[in-house]
Amino acid sequence: MIQPRSVAVGGAHPYTISIGPGLLDDTALLAGTLRGDAFVISDDQVAPLYLQRVVEALSRARPGGRIGHWVLPAGEASKTLARFGEAIAAIAEAGLRRDATVYALGGGVVGDLAGFAAAAWMRGIDCVQLPTTLLAMVDSSVGGKTAVDLPQGKNLVGAFHPPRAVLADTGALRTLPPRELRAGLAEVVKYGAIVDAPFLDWLEANADALLAGDDAALAEAIARSCAHKAAIVERDPYEHGDRALLNFGHTFGHAIETGQGYGGLNHGEAVAVGMVQAARLSERLGLAPAADTARLRALLQRFGLPVSPPPGLDADALLAHMRLDKKAQSGGLRFIVWDGAGRARVLAGVPEATVRAVLAGD
Repeated sequence: MIQPRSVAVGGAHPYTISIGPGLLDDTALLAGTLRGDAFVISDDQVAPLYLQRVVEALSRARPGGRIGHWVLPAGEASKTLARFGEAIAAIAEAGLRRDATVYALGGGVVGDLAGFAAAAWMRGIDCVQLPTTLLAMVDSSVGGKTAVDLPQGKNLVGAFHPPRAVLADTGALRTLPPRELRAGLAEVVKYGAIVDAPFLDWLEANADALLAGDDAALAEAIARSCAHKAAIVERDPYEHGDRALLNFGHTFGHAIETGQGYGGLNHGEAVAVGMVQAARLSERLGLAPAADTARLRALLQRFGLPVSPPPGLDADALLAHMRLDKKAQSGGLRFIVWDGAGRARVLAGVPEATVRAVLAGD
């Protein structure tokens, strides 16, 4: 039996990330997150697997309390203002009050949309993140960034809304399709790339166990990733400084996702490509050795992730998406680059010609 682990996130709005199997059924843990009525938001892939379990656990946690739910179509294409409006309408129909709690049961799309709905309803009610994908467990559920996409770009409309708690039930990863598990591993690799080079050593040594879904290996990877993100978020809750490091690979990755109309590579796959592109950009700018780029590329390939941009994407269109990226400023493009493994930083004023050359594979 693997004992649950916890990671504390400090700052102005502290909360705890709990990690381990069986947490979706943990009545005592859920009871500690609930003040008034409960409302679960999920998608049509996750809900058949886990919604009833969560509703029953919440019913035990608050006998006689009202527990509503709303289910949206799965996939990035649902992370829109229109779906956000539907979520708000469902919350209004349920009559949620200021002491209610929204539970985001699903992957990153559900977490982002449900968190944004909780942030907006009555100017902010509690949200508890119940991530069911590895990517959501190590990234989107932690830190309180919530948003929806626009045709012009990813995550452009949203709010900072820290969760009341995060419950990462590693048992849910047993039903995760292999492609989604690999996508989550891209974000795990990111933490080694930006702040923890020895973590890359550990990932190389434990790659087979992680791909096989080994509970102990996954729990260690999740806890270590969450600890890194928690430390960064605590220092910089609103992304004025260090928190931007968490976007290593994301400027390229988000542009690819937008360029494909959110229907090609998934988020983790796009980030994997983006990290290699960011490493190549760093190398081209004379900041990092080619050997570190090669090592990163090899590790991502070992996890079965793409490392090159998909064909058919126009460099000018990708650059246009990058200019709308949230890290861009009036002075030009900003990228998260690295000086080698474990040493990432923000670099402003990157020449577009250099970015274009990287996109062209030069």
